[in-house]
Amino acid sequence: MAEFNTGLPSIRQVQNLIKDKKQVEIKVTTGDSLTGQIRWQDENCVCLFDQQDQPTIVWRHAIVYIKPKS
Repeated sequence: MAEFNTGLPSIRQVQNLIKDKKQVEIKVTTGDSLTGQIRWQDENCVCLFDQQDQPTIVWRHAIVYIKPKS
């Protein structure tokens, strides 16, 4: 199992998005864009809650980018 390295800038950036409860857009390798709020992350996944408070677990290897919504 991969070690969850909280010292990495990408992990810290996502933690700040979680802490600040920012809305984000996540683009995945299929070309789909998901919008919502990241509630948690681990070494393999992030969990995004949409407008209806429905969770979607997104595997990190499927993420193209995570962008804060303005």
